[in-house]
Amino acid sequence: MKRSIEPCLVTAPMCLREVMERIDMAGLGIALQVDAEKRFVRTITDGDLRRAILDNLSLASLVADLPAPRGGKSVTASAEASREEQLETMLAAQVRHLPLLRADGTVAELASSEEFMPQMPMQAVIMAGGFGTRLAPLTDDTPKPMLPVGGKPLMERTIEGLQRAGIKRINVTTHYLPEKITRYFGSGSRFGVDLNYVAEDEPLGTAGAIGLMGEVTEPLLVMNGDILTNVDYRALLKFHQQHTAALTVAVRQYDVQVPYGVVEAKAGRVRALKEKPEFNFLVNAGIYLLEPSVRRYIPRGQKFDMTELIDILLEHEETVVGFPIMEYWLDIGQHDDFQKAQQDITNRRWAA
Repeated sequence: MKRSIEPCLVTAPMCLREVMERIDMAGLGIALQVDAEKRFVRTITDGDLRRAILDNLSLASLVADLPAPRGGKSVTASAEASREEQLETMLAAQVRHLPLLRADGTVAELASSEEFMPQMPMQAVIMAGGFGTRLAPLTDDTPKPMLPVGGKPLMERTIEGLQRAGIKRINVTTHYLPEKITRYFGSGSRFGVDLNYVAEDEPLGTAGAIGLMGEVTEPLLVMNGDILTNVDYRALLKFHQQHTAALTVAVRQYDVQVPYGVVEAKAGRVRALKEKPEFNFLVNAGIYLLEPSVRRYIPRGQKFDMTELIDILLEHEETVVGFPIMEYWLDIGQHDDFQKAQQDITNRRWAA
């Protein structure tokens, strides 16, 4: 399917943070660098930015600081290429998007392989059993995933995102006011998905309810029920498979600026003074992709958190990797976050 390219055009003077925002706003997982005459220069994918973050490249860096595309140049095709030729080029190069160029080198459109993609070979788990006490009194008689965000329940937005990505089988763990969730969503057919409810008699933590599920033969996408995000689930699966991971945890870059000058000293002697330095960390984004084999480490019917599962996997030398989220992501845990979600949707900061 061809896409308009205007929302994802970027230029050399832009910093990577701006590029990330363009990718996020366009919702295509890609930006197109062009010159002053709008002639195509290169593609910048969310994968390029994820690798840059993992290589400790600051988001304040410029587009020019990015390594060259794999293979030396970006894959493109003529604007006159047929639909079959576009798909063949994307499959051969293993890319999801293909800039279609006019004879003068400007970008006519952006082709996507999404319409050719079958249902994704995974099922999802939405953790919706929490009490949401930090959002009281809003959650006094409403489960947190059912709070309205931009006119519809937060969980409905999550399910819509999964459905658009080709994830049709969704498990929902419930505990607090489960009837509010089951009455609204039912079997899921109204939303184009197949919903299965996993009831927790007692809260079982962020991983414990997975042990209550029946046999699973596909990777499990597990996510907290209080997250508003446009994360690219296909990119997450590809990253997971490329690293032959047992578990992939989505991470978000978090910047902390010290409001004072930091003195570096050794044995009482000042070695350096850094004025208001900024430190970057990768934080847990509450989204995980698990291989089915990982479930053997999860005790059945016991409270068990994802942090405990990750610790056990590392003890057994299983591969655990971090997938940087470049897209919009917001953890709606407190009242300020809830208000921000409303504003972001109103201002189209979050693309549905």
